Amino acid sequence: MVKEALLRALRGRQEPLSGEELSRCLGVSRAAVWKAVNALRGEGYTIVALPTKGYRLLESPDVLWAAELSDPQRLVGGQVVCLDTVDSTNDELKRRAMAGAPTGLALTAETQTGGKGRRGRSFQSLPGKGLYLSILLRPQVPLDQVSQLTAWTAVAVCRAIEAVSGIRADVKWPNDVLVEGKKLCGILTELGVEAETGSLSYVVVGMGVNVSQLDADFGPELCPIATSLALLGVRVRRAALGRELLAELDRMNAAFPAGRADYLAEYRRRCVTLGRQVRLIRPQGETLAQALDVDDDFALRVRLDGGGEETVSSGEVSVRGVLGCQ
Repeated sequence: MVKEALLRALRGRQEPLSGEELSRCLGVSRAAVWKAVNALRGEGYTIVALPTKGYRLLESPDVLWAAELSDPQRLVGGQVVCLDTVDSTNDELKRRAMAGAPTGLALTAETQTGGKGRRGRSFQSLPGKGLYLSILLRPQVPLDQVSQLTAWTAVAVCRAIEAVSGIRADVKWPNDVLVEGKKLCGILTELGVEAETGSLSYVVVGMGVNVSQLDADFGPELCPIATSLALLGVRVRRAALGRELLAELDRMNAAFPAGRADYLAEYRRRCVTLGRQVRLIRPQGETLAQALDVDDDFALRVRLDGGGEETVSSGEVSVRGVLGCQ
């Protein structure tokens, strides 16, 4: 616990903290502070000791550690669990939700052996290359509003990416975050419903952000449609992105659903689907249409090529000129 507290105290500070100040702040001895500093150094953290001034954190390894991600002042991300390997961060968090895990719990993994995308697709989760994160929510809203959380999360992801990188991010309806027409992040929202009452039990929102993948990591199939922050020329630690993303998700949770107008307006501004020709992919076949707008419930309003308008609330939509679609 001393290591975690020490890291929080040093993180983000430009001025050093003396051993005496740290001892008083953490409620431990000077010897315990020195021991914790050496332990962090052994884990790859660069901490310098400046004579007569104290300790300063200069550099951190690209690891996901709860002490760096969590913030007890927040509901979302107040508690964080960081795992090495998991089948799926969403599946693991659903198991914990059913066992009574607290609202706001966040879970990350270095790699997923069974990462999931929408409609049963697999999600590539290379070890140490991305930020694979899920959060547990229990919003007190009707079930028909829960699906909106995917769009709200897309806005939160865009804001976090821009905050750490300065790069503008866009959204392909309903759940893909894009930069320069390629996929940077996917979002998957899953929920649990009480069998007896049909009421909402929990919501798990998962996201996978591509951070340090190179073209060779994606391979020939994904390379034309996927990108990463590294490929965009941005070097960022996953923990720094994770902290910013959890802060945005906490603000999102606090605003949901009363702050819909703000998130809806931003989602519309970022939605690259609008104004383009789209293909609605359904079990009965494909239909061409023109994407007109996102309605107040974050559903997609389209004009069918054969005439008439329709509102699409779920399903697969490919967008001409985006993610390699012609």
